Amino acid sequence: MRVEKHQKKKRKWLRVIGIILLLVLVGGGAYVYSIYHSLNSAVETMHQPTDRDKSSKREKEVQFKEREPFSVLLMGVDERKNDKGRSDTMIVLTVNPDTESVKMLSIPRDTLTDIVGHGTRDKINHAYAFGGVDMAMDTVEGLLDIPLDYYVKINMEGFEDIVDAVGGITVKNDFAFNYGGYTFPEGSIDLSGKKALAYTRMRKEDPRNDFGRQLRQRQIIQGIIREGASVSSLWKFDNIFDALGDNVRTNLTFNQMVDIQKHYKDASKDIEQIKIETGSGTRIDNIYYYLIPDEELMSIKETLKEHLEL
Repeated sequence: MRVEKHQKKKRKWLRVIGIILLLVLVGGGAYVYSIYHSLNSAVETMHQPTDRDKSSKREKEVQFKEREPFSVLLMGVDERKNDKGRSDTMIVLTVNPDTESVKMLSIPRDTLTDIVGHGTRDKINHAYAFGGVDMAMDTVEGLLDIPLDYYVKINMEGFEDIVDAVGGITVKNDFAFNYGGYTFPEGSIDLSGKKALAYTRMRKEDPRNDFGRQLRQRQIIQGIIREGASVSSLWKFDNIFDALGDNVRTNLTFNQMVDIQKHYKDASKDIEQIKIETGSGTRIDNIYYYLIPDEELMSIKETLKEHLEL
């Protein structure tokens, strides 16, 4: 009887950790559990509030218990020693529990926009380098004209630690290439931490450029979720918690994660990726920028606002 209760408790915390990676949002699922102390310690380490209590585009903070739609900015940040880094990956997620759906927009890192709080027009990924999480959130809000309620930041260097913590992953590669001393053939491939990091970093050889790189980053996260949810990973929980605590930051609290799991978990059944179809690259003063046409940007704004019920 005690074993059965322990297993039920274990499954509960598996779902809670899954919320962290649901917000990395590539498909939901469950992560790994040990004891409450280990889990709470990891989440406490991950918790990093912003300087703002709520978005300036909100009259009041989102109430999870009332099942209000909310948004998240997912950032993959390339942080190296003695370097604040830039947000190589920026993904906006809107979550609506009533429609049981998530909309997911990847913003190209070179997108030209106003950097809110800096007074310049520049590549959107420079906002994080100039002003950290707060400026990045403000800048994406300015581009899309929607509130951003929460963020999840992943240190891209940490992909190596997290992949190794779950014992390696398998992905399906749709584009054969060489990078970082590794060969990545087309088809199903097994990746260690170092190899996974190289897999996510290649950009210039891919005709899809940033879009191909973002796809590979999502594949890595999906692979982490699959391996982390496996029975064998239950014996690796210490390594996994350490890797998450070292490399993931969010302004979500533990209790908020629990509320999301309770009231929003069905939203992961329908994840729609919004693609920028008509954007194009150009050079201004010999610097490459990505431009999103006003008409398409307006359509994206309307789609996200409708999903957030604004």
